[in-house]
Amino acid sequence: MTSKYRMIWNLMEGRRLQYGGAILALVLGSCFMYLVPLVPQVVMDGVLSGTPEKASSMVRWGVEIGGGREFLRSHLWIPGLLVLVLTAIAGVFTYARGRLAAGACEGIVRRVRDGLYDHLQHLPCGYHDRAETGDQVQRCTSDVETLRQFLASQVVEIGRAVVMMIVPIPLMLALDVRMTLISVIVVPPIVVFSIVFFRRVRASFQKVDEAEGKMTSRLQENLTGIRVVRAFARQDYEKDRFDERNRTHRDLDYRLYRLMGWYWSTSDMLCMGQKALVLAAGGIFLARGDIQVGTFYFFLAVVNMFIWPVRMMGRILTELGKALVAIGRIGEILDQKRETNPSAPAAITKPRGRIEFDRVSFTHNGEANVLDDVTFTIEEGETLAVLGPSGSGKSTIVNLLLRFYDPKAGAIRIDGVDIGTLERKSVRSMISVVMQEPFLYSKTVRENIGLGRPAAQESEITEAATVACVHDSIQEFEKGYDTLVGERGVTLSGGQRQRVALARALLEQPAVLILDDALSAVDTETETMIINALRRRVGRPTTIVIAHRLSTLMHADRVLVLERGRVVQQGTHAELLDEDGLYRRLWQIQSAIEEELEDDLQENRVVNSQSPTGTWGS
Repeated sequence: MTSKYRMIWNLMEGRRLQYGGAILALVLGSCFMYLVPLVPQVVMDGVLSGTPEKASSMVRWGVEIGGGREFLRSHLWIPGLLVLVLTAIAGVFTYARGRLAAGACEGIVRRVRDGLYDHLQHLPCGYHDRAETGDQVQRCTSDVETLRQFLASQVVEIGRAVVMMIVPIPLMLALDVRMTLISVIVVPPIVVFSIVFFRRVRASFQKVDEAEGKMTSRLQENLTGIRVVRAFARQDYEKDRFDERNRTHRDLDYRLYRLMGWYWSTSDMLCMGQKALVLAAGGIFLARGDIQVGTFYFFLAVVNMFIWPVRMMGRILTELGKALVAIGRIGEILDQKRETNPSAPAAITKPRGRIEFDRVSFTHNGEANVLDDVTFTIEEGETLAVLGPSGSGKSTIVNLLLRFYDPKAGAIRIDGVDIGTLERKSVRSMISVVMQEPFLYSKTVRENIGLGRPAAQESEITEAATVACVHDSIQEFEKGYDTLVGERGVTLSGGQRQRVALARALLEQPAVLILDDALSAVDTETETMIINALRRRVGRPTTIVIAHRLSTLMHADRVLVLERGRVVQQGTHAELLDEDGLYRRLWQIQSAIEEELEDDLQENRVVNSQSPTGTWGS
């Protein structure tokens, strides 16, 4: 992993000149600020003092520049105006520093956010399988904000602390060497203390940030599954789970602030001690006549100006520690390898949808094979149904076909071209998928259907909705196609969500259509209507149907039966019923269940018809 300091330096690329300008403005502003206390010193020691001959050479030079002792004595408004002018100039440079630093910082942070978001969009599915969503949100928001605060103020504050310490040293030495040494005697201990504090606070903040990420993950997980939580009355349990992580975060945060409290109190004591030393030594030297009042005033003013920026080194180092933790967590995302594409990708200009699985095997997370030597072919425009118990590899076939993962062995071809030689985006553009739990955006029904083709005509949207048997339901909504669905389509029923997702997939006019248990929430009659509409559609795509309801599969051209990652049967519905195997056993079980349900319904109808009140029997 790249050094964290190097990462910060690389992030500043293209904005370093602005930071340079901010630091230059800071230096110039600091110089003018240090000139301000020199003006009263010159007036006190060189103009108002009864012994101007004892003034330093620098003070005498200042009096001469100002027009002489008598002239300044009769025109004291001039030094006052000079103080105002110097302060105003320092203020202009301070403004320029803030503007340049803020512009550079916001530009960098915007690039970081965009880069993080883009990188997450192109990371392999395996990464997202492992990562906690809440923690990723934490890194993209809170950690980026921590970095922004550091870049906005602390980068320039580092320069300010150094400049405020270095700039006055020559002036102080020119006035009095002894007072200079006394004025900086506490600075080394403060710096050493700040460095020790920095090391401790960085480790502490790392734990706080990770704890906050876990707390955010728990909150995100709870809000996503809020209906399940309420359905099982698990609010108290979830509250306790969140409280556990919240308590951990609070304890770590308390430890961090206790560290900072120790630093601020100790550094305050050292800084006040520094000022006390200057005050005591200056008072003694002044009583002896070794220094003049103006010099004493200058050292008091200057030590107050530079000792607090030096004290702020602790705050700077604290923010640096936080920024290093944040940039490390951000870097963990950016260091993940993106999905790769072949250097010279092949292309399919007019995809027809012929699919071949040639001895494909796949292992997930190093476990046993999910798919083991699977071979089958789907001809152009054919409908293949895939059946098998949970864990048999049905969804894995879809994931491999979409290149969410790559097979361990074997090859997958579309129209005779190995999909490993195609760009992933190109493969996915040929395929539309409807999942069992489709994702709908918090937009209108029209926008959700037209997601893949925003420029689609109204007639095309309506046609796709009609084939998906959802047009009539949409027409019953108060605002029709302009009805706003809630987040994840929560305001629609399960069947309506599935059919809207199906209409969205059909509108893209894909070469391959995959229905991954996509009609599970639809009644049998509507399901039959949808399947018949798909079969009658002109230029129908190659279709893969994954379902557990055999009434769905019997309409397919062929049925593929999987068990433990292997193909155990394939053929038409009639062919599979004629041979002994898993398909016939499942058909017999489902048929028996349906017959039993029908008998129960018939019995209830008889009882209801014989009831004198015409209601259900007790």
